Amino acid sequence: MKLRKDKWETVKFEKLVFNVSERVEPNDTTIDKYIGLEHLDSGKIKIERHGLPNEVIGTKLKIYKGDIIFGKRRAYQRKAAVAEFDAICSAHSMVLRANENTIIKDYLLAFIHSDLFMNRAVEISEGSLSPTIKWKTLANQQFPLPPLSEQKQIAELFQSIEAAMEHVEGQERNLLTLKNKLLTDLFDKQELGTYLQPKDFETVAFKDIALNISERVEPKKTELSTYVGLEHLDADNLNIERTGTPDDVIGTKLKIYKGDIIFGKRRAYLRKVAVSHFDGIASAHSMILRAIEKNIEKDFLPYFMQSDTFMNRAVQISEGSLSPTIKSKTIASQEFVIPKKGKQKELVALFQQFDNTRQLLKEQSYVLKKLKQKLLNEILG
Repeated sequence: MKLRKDKWETVKFEKLVFNVSERVEPNDTTIDKYIGLEHLDSGKIKIERHGLPNEVIGTKLKIYKGDIIFGKRRAYQRKAAVAEFDAICSAHSMVLRANENTIIKDYLLAFIHSDLFMNRAVEISEGSLSPTIKWKTLANQQFPLPPLSEQKQIAELFQSIEAAMEHVEGQERNLLTLKNKLLTDLFDKQELGTYLQPKDFETVAFKDIALNISERVEPKKTELSTYVGLEHLDADNLNIERTGTPDDVIGTKLKIYKGDIIFGKRRAYLRKVAVSHFDGIASAHSMILRAIEKNIEKDFLPYFMQSDTFMNRAVQISEGSLSPTIKSKTIASQEFVIPKKGKQKELVALFQQFDNTRQLLKEQSYVLKKLKQKLLNEILG
């Protein structure tokens, strides 16, 4: 790719995009999708999940198919994605629309994901606890702009990398779908091919297989260095891939020990359950659970909790409308049919194979993501 950087202009950001600020009240719209910052993944250009307007309150922003949602709050999280449908979104976002007289839409999306743009966004954010960007400040920032012909070349390069990433991520999603089906067969239908028979199952109360740990910690008084909030947990992923620090939070938290299970008891439909590989503290919106090993294999419990059988029950028994939450006494009394302990080790080995393969695919995706970022830096740097 031959680029004539001597022909590039320097322009203000406001010449590249329109800041769309059409306001919407969630209870007054016929749109059925809501995009909060929690629905955007760092570094990803696609929106893969969404909420519902009736789950939120307060004025939101209207977005149309093709608009870019950029997280103006805590820009260091690098959240920006293109909408593939009409929706409403968080007021902590900016809705940006390419000025196609000056910039190609696909190039704009690549540019917004560059270090050049994201680092500037962090620099101009205002506030300490929740730094936020003002549109007037961002609008006046100056950036290099290639001619439209070069924008097209750059956009095509990054679209090819995104396509490769999407292929790898598609394989990972297919594995997850198959794993979830096997979990459903196991716990809903009490079958797994010819390996298990009805005599291999038993009914247990949750309180007999999982101990609820409620050791309290004040973040300012602990020597522990790792904090896990629900925002650090990913749906259907037992691994904790990012964390915070106790300095980030206030209020009483829960102590976690290596090997404990962290379960998001608030909004259980988000399917957040993970195994801690460190000592630390966790959100009080979590439930910290420890396997009762005389009744269940330690490594089997988190796979059971990932199943639709468990998660659907968790949603059913949650209390409250805006932020439904599970009470520990309620979940403790629930009864489930699970394989007997003697069969659980082999099942753990099976599901770990799924997770290990998925992890390899995640690493491939990460390599492609780093390549994309490296090329962006070289082109725009």
